[in-house]
Amino acid sequence: MAVMSAGAESCYSFSHGGSAVPTSVNRRTVDLSPYPDLVVVYLGMRVNRIAGLKTLIGFGPKIAKSVETQPDGLLLHENFVFSLFPMHAGMRQYWRDMDSLLKWTRSAPHRDWWKNFLRDSGGTGFWHETYTLRGGMEAIYDDIAVPFGFSAFAPVVAARGSMFTAAHRARRGGEMQAVVSEEDLYR
Repeated sequence: MAVMSAGAESCYSFSHGGSAVPTSVNRRTVDLSPYPDLVVVYLGMRVNRIAGLKTLIGFGPKIAKSVETQPDGLLLHENFVFSLFPMHAGMRQYWRDMDSLLKWTRSAPHRDWWKNFLRDSGGTGFWHETYTLRGGMEAIYDDIAVPFGFSAFAPVVAARGSMFTAAHRARRGGEMQAVVSEEDLYR
């Protein structure tokens, strides 16, 4: 149990023995109850070859522009860097629900980016990991040579059949078409 004064200047944290231990830590949390279908997605692009720098740098302004349009359901977008060598940049997005995220991924400009990337990764690798408040998780790792995230501990399988789309990997099912069908990608 923690007790904080009205001025939040002093806090006391109680140990199992019941005696107060002074702390200067201002502990806070969030109430996610207004977001029962919240989805958090981490995305990253890793440079695999020198040509990948151009690909990665070229995506920055495109992504910024797409975020500025405030897609329906996107609550927050944050950028960050995983490493400088090899260059590995990423972002974290919070979506109101999976349907909003999936709808956006199947519209321009994302649909076009994804189709082009699947034709040629431009010297990069791309991945995402999705987590839902309701408990579903899924991931994809395209041209990622070094295991990390789920792929560092869970069995890695081909993204084919029931593992082809994010909706199916998250066990959402549904009839939403893939951005690029499995048949078109592998013919």
